[in-house]
Amino acid sequence: MFSEISGYDACRMTPVFLVISAPSGAGKTTVSGGLLESIPTLRRVVTCTTRSPREGEKNGVDYHFLDLKTFEERVASGDFLEHAQVYGNRYGTLKSSVLNLLQNGFDVVLSVDVQGVAAIQEAAHRDAELGQSLVTAFLCPPSLTELERRLRGRGTDSEDILARRLATARHEVDQWRHFDYVVASGSRESDLSRMQAILAAEKLKTCRAAFSLAG
Repeated sequence: MFSEISGYDACRMTPVFLVISAPSGAGKTTVSGGLLESIPTLRRVVTCTTRSPREGEKNGVDYHFLDLKTFEERVASGDFLEHAQVYGNRYGTLKSSVLNLLQNGFDVVLSVDVQGVAAIQEAAHRDAELGQSLVTAFLCPPSLTELERRLRGRGTDSEDILARRLATARHEVDQWRHFDYVVASGSRESDLSRMQAILAAEKLKTCRAAFSLAG
């Protein structure tokens, strides 16, 4: 393709940093996993947590497991793109983890909540490299009724937690306008196909291209 562009013999494309968000239970983790399985050049960001490793989990592979003191020191140093407390544990995404992957030419996928996306978007406004790579996509559940059905199907939440998740979901769905893309969730296959299409389209944007002169 690029050999047909007169005067140029090489093109380098800026990697994509795809951040996917959705209410809990809407399928963002499943979609992210499907993307990683189907796209060899895509990498997952290893995030940080203060919770203890579960059986079989490895530090630096599943999470970076940090003690609370270290986590808070890194928050104070501004090392995190986003961080949050979830059910008593801290979670966060290191800016260095994302930039290391992008600088090595990999496309990157991350799934976080809506607040996390807002924090990353703010950071991208201040950082040209992040700003050029960042793409946000919101996976919207078909309805709150369907979301409730999916959450109940997991069988992991008490009625109180379920009610809180649904209340949070109502607020999160209202934020869809702040994303680059919105995908109305259907089947796992259709959700994955649409996210693949978003990534493919972003890889072809002229704003990501840098050409080298021939000869």
